[in-house]
Amino acid sequence: MSSPRKQIILGHYLGGVNHHTVWSDPAAGSQIAFSSFRHAAQAAERGKFDFFFLAEGLILRERLGQIFDQDIVGRPDTLPVLASLAAVTEHLGLVGTLNATFNEPYELARQLASLDHLSGGRAGWNVVTSFDAFTGQNFRRGGFLHRDDRYVRAEEFVALARQLWDSWAADAIVADAENGRFLRDAAAGTFRHSGRQFDVAGQFNVPRSPQGRPVVLQAGVSPQGRDFAAATADAIFSPYHELGPAQEYYRDIQARLVRAGRPPGSVKLLPGGTFILGDTEADAVERQREVARAQVSGRTAQILLETVWNRDLSGYDPDGPLPDIDPDPTGPPVIQGRARLAEDPFETVRTWRALAEANRYSLRDLAIRVFSHTEFVGTPTQIADRLDHFVQNDGSDGFILGSHVTPGGIDEFVDKVVPLLQERGSLRAEYSGTTLRDNLGLPPVPVAADRTPQGTPA
Repeated sequence: MSSPRKQIILGHYLGGVNHHTVWSDPAAGSQIAFSSFRHAAQAAERGKFDFFFLAEGLILRERLGQIFDQDIVGRPDTLPVLASLAAVTEHLGLVGTLNATFNEPYELARQLASLDHLSGGRAGWNVVTSFDAFTGQNFRRGGFLHRDDRYVRAEEFVALARQLWDSWAADAIVADAENGRFLRDAAAGTFRHSGRQFDVAGQFNVPRSPQGRPVVLQAGVSPQGRDFAAATADAIFSPYHELGPAQEYYRDIQARLVRAGRPPGSVKLLPGGTFILGDTEADAVERQREVARAQVSGRTAQILLETVWNRDLSGYDPDGPLPDIDPDPTGPPVIQGRARLAEDPFETVRTWRALAEANRYSLRDLAIRVFSHTEFVGTPTQIADRLDHFVQNDGSDGFILGSHVTPGGIDEFVDKVVPLLQERGSLRAEYSGTTLRDNLGLPPVPVAADRTPQGTPA
């Protein structure tokens, strides 16, 4: 007897103005208007996706002190957008990237619990930390934390947020009008926490939300990041798109879950991905080539390579060879507000030069190959096959998909690929759960009987 097919988890992310999108495409819409967010979210819900996802940028990125247009410009704040979408969707999860370095646990926990109430249990939080003082200059604290300290703060931040969400019992509200008694216990929401990062006490003023706790997502690649994600996350953004490395990562996370005292499979692994559809494979490949050239202009290619070289490359011909100079990792940053993409820029440049020589790539060709890779290119049947094969063989539990066209690019996937996945039994035909946690197949949040205030030891 064959085992049931693994259900594919699908998220949809809406890209901003950057080298992943083509804002000049005639089909592209506004990055700010609510109609764009509504269209994308409702299309994802029509395709029975699990959630809609918004990334977040806290500062306009700069090149040599000037803002450039190859990145997110002017996107509204994440939480109001997700709260607005709660009113025009019924089942779709609403997940936002929110920073643990520049927010405070009480405030953010309150906002997320409120979103969970407003959406009927569909809120999710992608926990991120900030990597540089440039972003921090927008904030009172000045904001720079060493990498290790960022994880220490983030881990305690998440633990404290969960303590706040758990501070209300499920039956705390009795609303007994006859006896004039609203709360079962006047101590509802009481908390006390004293730790290395936070020392707070009081009463959390948002009752227990429909999910108990919003779903927590986290990225983890380094050993420290993997341990943090395995210990705290409900879902993890996987960086792997090749089946072999993805399976190895999948097995590694399961082992870390066990070491963290959690059962295997209790955290979902979700790589990001993009797609290009065509009536034939050749049509899709040609369309992908055209899209990539639109995404990465010559100027954009120079800027993307500057994130590794940390040098002004504007004098190099985008259609010529790679720069013949070495990176300058210790010099003043050419690009501000974007993470350095290489721990060892010299090794990265050596690898890129070998790749360019083997394939006769120009500077722009190399930038397209490295920065504008499309994971799924082909006919609807081919893409459905590849997605399904990857998930059924434990490369991941699903994918978070985006398109180069905002907001309507996801429509083609919903109309042409989703029915094929549903036919083979790998994707739901209808939503069965009432919360994001239900639809992701995550275990319910345990409800502790003892509500005695607790804290994290200093």
